[in-house]
Amino acid sequence: MAWALKLPLADEVIESGLVQDFDASLSGIGQELGAGAYSMSDVLALPIFKQEESSLPPENENKILPFQYVLCAATSPAVKLHDETLTYLNQGQSYEIRMLDNRKIGELPEINGKLVKSIFRVVFHDRRLQYTEHQQLEGWRWNRPGDRILDIDIPMSVGIIDPRANPTQLNTVEFLWDPTKRTSVFIQVHCISTEFTMRKHGGEKGVPFRVQIDTFKENENGEYTEHLHSASCQIKVFKPKGADRKQKTDREKMEKRTPHEKEKYQPSYETTILTECSPWPEITYVNNAPSPGFNSSHSSFSIGEGNGSPNHQPEPPPPIVDVSPNLLPTSTPQEAQQWLHRNRFSTFSRLFTNFSGADLLKLTREDVIQICGPADGIRLFNALKGRMVRPRLTIYVCQESQQLRELQQQKPEDGDAAGSTFFVYHAIYLEELTALELTEKLAQLFSISSRQISQIYKQGPTGIHVLISDEMIQNFQDESCFVLDTMKAETNDSYHIILK
Repeated sequence: MAWALKLPLADEVIESGLVQDFDASLSGIGQELGAGAYSMSDVLALPIFKQEESSLPPENENKILPFQYVLCAATSPAVKLHDETLTYLNQGQSYEIRMLDNRKIGELPEINGKLVKSIFRVVFHDRRLQYTEHQQLEGWRWNRPGDRILDIDIPMSVGIIDPRANPTQLNTVEFLWDPTKRTSVFIQVHCISTEFTMRKHGGEKGVPFRVQIDTFKENENGEYTEHLHSASCQIKVFKPKGADRKQKTDREKMEKRTPHEKEKYQPSYETTILTECSPWPEITYVNNAPSPGFNSSHSSFSIGEGNGSPNHQPEPPPPIVDVSPNLLPTSTPQEAQQWLHRNRFSTFSRLFTNFSGADLLKLTREDVIQICGPADGIRLFNALKGRMVRPRLTIYVCQESQQLRELQQQKPEDGDAAGSTFFVYHAIYLEELTALELTEKLAQLFSISSRQISQIYKQGPTGIHVLISDEMIQNFQDESCFVLDTMKAETNDSYHIILK
């Protein structure tokens, strides 16, 4: 009986202890949420659009970045809460990006009163396209000759110094700026997202791009190679006014959703804050000689071979051995790799790692273009088939000999003997179609200097000698045959040549 009476007492003791612990755990809640501990400025300083925010270590959660870049274009309302923001842009339209100095007092004092360099890039968001970025951009260059993917609208920009656009890097621009002064750069993106889709039958979704900004300070040698900050955002580019229509469509779709469904999506922000990201690979920040159109007072940057992706670098060429200049069906995969490097197809060596000569030669024109893009695909196909560029004009010449003169003077009844004579002609290929080029080619044929040929004539009607001119050569019929006769010039040791 006594044992039974102890149970309620034990329960009371346990319950009392739990209540005390629970009260103690609630005692600090009001203090933690007090006005002194909750600061809106701390919340705004966080990279609220950063996709990797949840994976950051605790000590980096309150980190204030030295710079902040704001794209003045609204984000899409049809993006889920934990996804990265997406911003729609119109092709060729100027969009402002504000370059903000976000440093605390005393932070990075070494750049006070100095300029920094920012490099803007438009790159692919999808990893699949990043691996073939060079081929994709070369194909775009082939279809849009003379155009650029990314440009700076210099008249509208404020505070930028020495803007540059390398003609070999269509998706990159760079400039200097002073962080202590107001700086706004207006960019224009000229490619559209659907230009890089695999199938183009209409109605397909365009591929997303990324706008990435990398900022550097000067090193001891005055070169802008020391990385300070990088940030990027996701964009899609539409034909003019297409971005406005897409934004309106997304907004109307969201209005039709229930309040519960709307809670799963982000609101549309008036501007897009570029979020911190890894810098472009260090291998791309190699100083080269300035390219045409660049100011040589500052160092410029190149991106390996063409515009490579961060995770795809050209393969080092294998050792070259003495092999046939043409790719043969019996070529091994190693010989095929050497052939690719010799013919300037190093970019695709990884794609064709296990291809033998027979494998490459079996590829059709459509196969090669699909793999390498239009520009390099056509070049590779022609190289595989051994196609040479056809000369503009081909003529055949034979040097007149004493035997030929005697045969021409023979009577008609001796025609059988004349017909049985064997004559050798030489082919001369002309590209420029000028008298000077013909003179040089004939001098090579006779193994003499071109200075030893005084004039070239063509035998005309009734045996007259017509001086050869550029216009006359341009009117020669292709694959014409001529007999060459030589005459000693009267004044010097040179010769006249007559085409009969």
